[in-house]
Amino acid sequence: MTPDGPVLALESSGRACGVCVWRAGAVLARADHTRDHGHAELLAPLVRDTMATAGVSFDALSAIAVTVGPGSFTGLRVGLALARGLGLAAGCPVRGATTTAVLAAMARAAAPVATPVAVVLDARRADVYLHVFDAAGAPLDAPVSLAPADALAALPTEPLWLTGDGVALLPRPLPPTATVAPDADRAPDPAVLAALVAHDPTAALPPRPLYVRPPDAALPPPNARARA
Repeated sequence: MTPDGPVLALESSGRACGVCVWRAGAVLARADHTRDHGHAELLAPLVRDTMATAGVSFDALSAIAVTVGPGSFTGLRVGLALARGLGLAAGCPVRGATTTAVLAAMARAAAPVATPVAVVLDARRADVYLHVFDAAGAPLDAPVSLAPADALAALPTEPLWLTGDGVALLPRPLPPTATVAPDADRAPDPAVLAALVAHDPTAALPPRPLYVRPPDAALPPPNARARA
């Protein structure tokens, strides 16, 4: 497996499922579906069909890329479990990138000049995830979960682009220094994910979920009667 070999990218951190086979800047095949539920049933067939369309065998992969979060707890677990299993079977590394880093890279590609980017994602439960990146794409801090009004107050005062499906939840008016990126609510692009991990493998994250807040589901309290 050469460093410039094909990369399989999986994105299932939100409402969309995306799969891409990418090599040396070119998309060999891809599939994208938008759905709120059913990632577990959809993702594996998407991978199978996309790999077949690309004409790439799993043992030819140089890496598997996967988003690690923040995002849907179920979607993240599905994508990460499949990526790790495929990596073991194919004998190739599995490299992660944050959902927010992918979206920030997409926004920077559309910006006319190098500009900081704030990614705002709908975290459900009336909160948003906020993650700010500098003009070179480096994160300024870790992503945080905030109420929309608090996220608005936390935005840098310098000119920046806003992207992510949580931008619509921010109170108006937005700061005059903030520009909403085109198609700000689009899903993370698996081709951009593949390019991120291929261009700088040393900066890739381990394939573990990035949970910014505790999951909505919790274990029940201890049952004293059962213990007795």
